Amino acid sequence: MQEGRWSDLLSLLLTSFDLVFANAQEKDLECVFAVICDLVSRARSPDEALAMADQITIKLSANPNDKPSVRLKILFCLYNIVGNPYGKFLIYKRALKLAINGKVTELMMPSFKRIDSFLKEWNISAAEKRELYFGMTNILKDVKGSTKESFTFLVKYLETFAEDDPHTLSEAKDEAVRAIIEFVKSPDMFQCDLLELPAIHQLQKDAKFASVFALLEIFLTRRLDAYLEFQASNSSVLTTYGISHEECVTKMRLMSLADLASQMQEIPYALVQETLKVPEEEVEYWIVRGISSKLIDAKMDQMRRVAIISRCTERVFGPAQWKDLYSKLAVWRNNVANVVRTVQNARAAGTEIPQALVGAMH
Repeated sequence: MQEGRWSDLLSLLLTSFDLVFANAQEKDLECVFAVICDLVSRARSPDEALAMADQITIKLSANPNDKPSVRLKILFCLYNIVGNPYGKFLIYKRALKLAINGKVTELMMPSFKRIDSFLKEWNISAAEKRELYFGMTNILKDVKGSTKESFTFLVKYLETFAEDDPHTLSEAKDEAVRAIIEFVKSPDMFQCDLLELPAIHQLQKDAKFASVFALLEIFLTRRLDAYLEFQASNSSVLTTYGISHEECVTKMRLMSLADLASQMQEIPYALVQETLKVPEEEVEYWIVRGISSKLIDAKMDQMRRVAIISRCTERVFGPAQWKDLYSKLAVWRNNVANVVRTVQNARAAGTEIPQALVGAMH
């Protein structure tokens, strides 16, 4: 083949694309297009390779309802042949769109787990990441058992919006509201950093959505009494978004318990009863629920009627939490230094080292 004629050969072969696709068996199609895709590797330059790959992807994407799974397999083959990182991104984006239109999204979902490594390789813009995340979260939201994964990609989508671009930021309002509602409704999501996102924060000054932002703020920074006060004057917000008041009370009780645990190592039963607004006989039940929900690690001292906290989940992890972590690490470092110093002094003096200190050194 003369130099520079590979792209011409590709164009010629693709003129019979529809005929071949309509009449050949699936296995034969995969073999034929493996050969066709390999022509891309023979291109004289990266630009020519991209142009040739684009020709193939356009053909494959034209009729997504005709053998969509085969079309996707061919796109995956092409993805592995193309060396240019941005070219790989363009092929992946086309594959995602093809999967959505052809209703074979389950074939794309395994690749979502590797998207972070893909993004490092592709080195694409925030707007391009946004488009991918939007497609992924919408695919997963309708898949049973994928609520958390869908929420994760929704948050990543919202993270691509910058505060210094108000026009683009306003485009995210509907999805920002969706993220808040999904978090509030979820019975097992108790931690998120939504409040830090400009896409979320803009709702605070929006007359239509300010109450939704206020609800999120209550769930992440306040306790049950604040929610009950909100519900009393904003019950229509819950109705509008299909939010169950009873489920909100349950979740806020658990999150209020976690908030108590973040502030004290021993929580009196009476304070749990008052904060969670439950009968005295239900206090231990809610502590057990907090433990089973992995919000806290605690032991119950029934004689003293206190919950002894050894760990708790922070609802948000912002500057205050980093400061607290730094303080705890500083205390730990000083304690370790004191142990080391004590052991060294004991060795120097030839005295016996307590077993507890020896254990602490290992």
